[in-house]
Amino acid sequence: MFSAYFTIAQKSLWFTMSGCKLVSFVLILHLLNSFLISCSSNELSQIPKNLLSLAKRDEFFDWMVGIRRRLHENPELGYEEVETSKLVRAELKKMGVSNYKYPVAVTGVIGYVGTGQAPFVALRADMDALPMQEMVEWEHMSKVPGKMHACGHDAHTTMLLGAAKLLKEHEDELQGTVVLVFQPAEEGGAGAKKIVEAGVMDNVEAIFGLHVSNLLGLGQLSSREGLLMAGSGRFEAKISGKGGHAALPQFAIDPVLAASNVIQSLQQLVSREADPLDSQVVTVAKFEGSDAFNVIPDFVTIGGTFRALSPTSFAQIKQRIEQVITTQASVSMCNATVDFLEDVFPPFPPTVNNKDLHPFYKSIAVDMLGAENFVATQPVMVSEDFAFYQEAIPGHFSFVGMQNKNHPAMPNPHSPYFEVNEEVLPYGASLLASLATRYLLESSSSPNKSYMKDEL
Repeated sequence: MFSAYFTIAQKSLWFTMSGCKLVSFVLILHLLNSFLISCSSNELSQIPKNLLSLAKRDEFFDWMVGIRRRLHENPELGYEEVETSKLVRAELKKMGVSNYKYPVAVTGVIGYVGTGQAPFVALRADMDALPMQEMVEWEHMSKVPGKMHACGHDAHTTMLLGAAKLLKEHEDELQGTVVLVFQPAEEGGAGAKKIVEAGVMDNVEAIFGLHVSNLLGLGQLSSREGLLMAGSGRFEAKISGKGGHAALPQFAIDPVLAASNVIQSLQQLVSREADPLDSQVVTVAKFEGSDAFNVIPDFVTIGGTFRALSPTSFAQIKQRIEQVITTQASVSMCNATVDFLEDVFPPFPPTVNNKDLHPFYKSIAVDMLGAENFVATQPVMVSEDFAFYQEAIPGHFSFVGMQNKNHPAMPNPHSPYFEVNEEVLPYGASLLASLATRYLLESSSSPNKSYMKDEL
């Protein structure tokens, strides 16, 4: 086919030399160039489908299911992922990925697949579990009392290992290096922040992450350009009064009543002070007082979370939370102190998808599963420490659906009844591998790219 077009170009040149207009030759060369580009684009569009087919192979799928179940049986909390990291390293070695760094950010693992040279693109999975007791009775339920993978991080880690295996199988075709980020402590510990501070992302051009979703059907993908998820923070307040007998409240200063008034007042911050078009959330989820039925305690502790989509609103609502708690407590003759716990739980910035990476992501999602299976989402009030990567480098985050339409609705994340439909694993693994492969191919072919660092 190429030789036929080249013959046409030669004839055009002969006619040009014979007196035909030069524009004829230019037009033919343009058509030739367009043909070559379309061939290249067509080949690129097949990558996601091909990788999905590879990820759905019986032996590959069974391997991923086995890993996910081992992780699920042995959940570890943030910065305690010792055995999880050990499993990750062992699987990387088995597939031939011997180039990795450990420990990074306490328990994190950073692996490398590809040429070892620029361009660099990163893929991220979180590894930590939640401090809750699993209530799902099944063969591979958590073996650790009070700990559970109730947010799908076991699936995310498995998907990244699956992506690594796919990439390693086709390493000779990679036009650069894929950085595999197995991150600790997403659940409040800001493990992403520590990964960035460790410097291992310094030469990375872009990073991609994903999260399983029970709100999307199996085989559906969803994201949006720009603002995707809210910024979030935590607060804890100690409201102190004067304890006493419940039958003699006149001799006490009741911190329970004061705390109740505080909670009611906090609810007005969003309903009465926030712009209805500027989404914000204040939730008190912790209330601890006396263990006795007939004792007014000396103090009460309350705690919760606050969220906002804009940094300005986030700072304002934080300021007002402290004002309301201390002032409202004083109305009830109590004293209050507020701690935003930022040393232990750094506040998460809003998750904002890079405007150039989103159309790139969407094209891959459509190539893999068709336009009918891409769902444009609205911003949501949950938060993700993936935002720390996006503050440092261009990043994109998305959701991969796992709800089987023939089964009852699945429980939401952070529920003790949360489950993962393991059929989602090939979709996540192939999506991550496709994003990395296509990014490197397109980035390395860009004539205007220059790299500050071209080796690990």
